[in-house]
Amino acid sequence: MSVVTNTTTIGAIEAPSRRNTELALLGFAVAIPVFAYLNVGLAIDGEVPSGMLGYGLGLALLATVAHLVVRKWAPYADPLLLPLATLLNGMGLVLIWRLDQSPRLIATSMRRYGTFSPDAPSQMMYSAIGIAMFVGVLLLLKDHRVLQRYTYISMVAALVLLLLPLVPGLGTDSFGAKIWIRIGGFSIQPGEFAKLVLAVFFSGYLMVKRDALALASRRFMGLYLPRGRDLGPILTIWAVSLLILVFENDLGTSLLFFGMFVIMLYVATERTSWIVMGLLMAVAGAVAVGSTASHVKSRVAAWLDPFGCLETATDQNMLNACDQMTQVLMSFGSGGILGTGLGQGNSDLIAFAANSDFIFATVGEELGLAGVMVFLLLYGLIVERGIRTSLAARDPFGKLLAMGLSGAFALQIFVVAGGVMGLIPLTGMTMPFLAYGGSSVIANWALIGILIRISDTARRPAPSPAPNPDAEMTQVVRP
Repeated sequence: MSVVTNTTTIGAIEAPSRRNTELALLGFAVAIPVFAYLNVGLAIDGEVPSGMLGYGLGLALLATVAHLVVRKWAPYADPLLLPLATLLNGMGLVLIWRLDQSPRLIATSMRRYGTFSPDAPSQMMYSAIGIAMFVGVLLLLKDHRVLQRYTYISMVAALVLLLLPLVPGLGTDSFGAKIWIRIGGFSIQPGEFAKLVLAVFFSGYLMVKRDALALASRRFMGLYLPRGRDLGPILTIWAVSLLILVFENDLGTSLLFFGMFVIMLYVATERTSWIVMGLLMAVAGAVAVGSTASHVKSRVAAWLDPFGCLETATDQNMLNACDQMTQVLMSFGSGGILGTGLGQGNSDLIAFAANSDFIFATVGEELGLAGVMVFLLLYGLIVERGIRTSLAARDPFGKLLAMGLSGAFALQIFVVAGGVMGLIPLTGMTMPFLAYGGSSVIANWALIGILIRISDTARRPAPSPAPNPDAEMTQVVRP
């Protein structure tokens, strides 16, 4: 009788990286904006626009660089996030270029400022900087869990960013809201970057405190209410958001700031009572500030009765808010189901549509309800992939961070689209990737980069265990 001993090692199954799928989708994400660019040129001038080749090559180059970096340094990342962001960014460039061609917009700029400079070239430059930020996030952030070390540093940095517009000589007033700072010849919106830093702080804080915050002391009307001493965090965040609303007249950032914290608090504790309390506190704060702050009162009046308040406006700020809202509603109304066609609408009645949330009115007029639903679907897909990434993350910090970033992105879409379409008062925030603005496009590319890093870590196959010399399979062979 002899004994044969075999040692076997079972390796880990290699998961597909889906990079080729991403590359194919990027081809469509570049081709669709180029076709839209051609469509605008034919509609306005009746000929192929001279800058179409440069625009197409520039967008393709940026997408290729981003794809190669993801393929090399995040091979298991979600294959949809990059194509979706590229498509939205490309369509935003087309819409901004379309508004640049408006004779009425050019005439308005010449009358007010004595000169006209198109926004599309600057937005292409900001998009390139945004891709560079995206690449930097993937190259420098090898593991998203490193961010957990900077939890309280992130809190300080976020507060500094939110307070910068209040610094005399640094902050600037734009249509009643103090959300910009001017450094040299550039305007920066610190709130766009603050949402990323706040997500890091909230994730690190809630990961440590979630057990204490999940404890309930009493039950009231079917809800488990938290202990009194655990209400401190949400009361603090609520107070800070109200201060932002009062001193900066920035309804959008305060809603985004507070809403993101409530979403992450619910995810961390799984207590519905936090959502209910957050909604009640948000409504109470909005009513209190809306009845006292003149800037917010103007937005509310324009929301409730935009046509009527044109006659009853008490100051120029309210008159401007009502006039803007009436033009937006007429733009959506004239668009109908399928729209007037790219380059064939009158969205240029809003002279600053490219620089604010009003660019969504251009979508509603020229692409109609169908186009609005397509854009909302694209945004919804980014949010869905972010939530899927949160569910797949193996560590609690990554789960909270991915959910916080996805929630912040979703809230920004809601407050912008809801304000433009009359669901809530106008907030003045920029539509991610669509509206003109360097701060917005750079910060949102950084957001996509962080989500891709988390998804790569979550989808990466676990390393195969080292072979165990003691685990042997013995087979007895009889003669």
